[in-house]
Amino acid sequence: MSARAVIIEAAAELLAQSPSGDISTRAVCEAAGVQQPALYRLFGDKDGLLAATVDHVWDEYLGMKRSAERSADPLEDLRSGWDSHTRFALAHPNAYRLLFGSGAVGQAESAAEAMRLLREVLERLAAQGRLRLDPEVAARVVMAANTGVALALVLRPELYADAALSTILRDVVLGALVTGAAAGPDAADAARIAAITLRSALPVTSGDLFTEREAGLLDEWLERIRSRPS
Repeated sequence: MSARAVIIEAAAELLAQSPSGDISTRAVCEAAGVQQPALYRLFGDKDGLLAATVDHVWDEYLGMKRSAERSADPLEDLRSGWDSHTRFALAHPNAYRLLFGSGAVGQAESAAEAMRLLREVLERLAAQGRLRLDPEVAARVVMAANTGVALALVLRPELYADAALSTILRDVVLGALVTGAAAGPDAADAARIAAITLRSALPVTSGDLFTEREAGLLDEWLERIRSRPS
């Protein structure tokens, strides 16, 4: 393994373990068993090292996307791509935060490739007459929404604790961009929608309509319907 690869491997491991999401070049050099001048000769500076490290972490993810077989429906590929993007963010929060949440890795090539792969799927949809926007514009919309929700899950887990938020936003965004993307609700979805609507229409305290015990039972029943799996 080359010195460059050893340093990147060490940086990636330290980055994954870092509580703060930051690493020092000194710690990387100690872990890799090299002197700091060697690191700066290979990467230029810390930002160059971080860019190379993030590209390395993303390589496996992008490799799967490059080699993935196309399905018969590009919309399904678009949904799958969104979900794999979010899963990667949650599995590699520090690398993801560096790539999409800071200006520290402007040299990274992985973000540009991710955008290119996304645009290819959208171009397939456009060729079928199913895309409401130009593929270039649609790619920016999808990437902004996907990275936005992924960063929310990574950076503010106390506010965005449920990863299902990503799926909800995915369906909203794709429903607006792709003709026929939003199919009518099935029976379970219709019941959940009805439960949400009913609870929203009732006052916060239902003392005028129900006793405290009845209101508690109603909330329990509506929550059971809302949380029922599809």
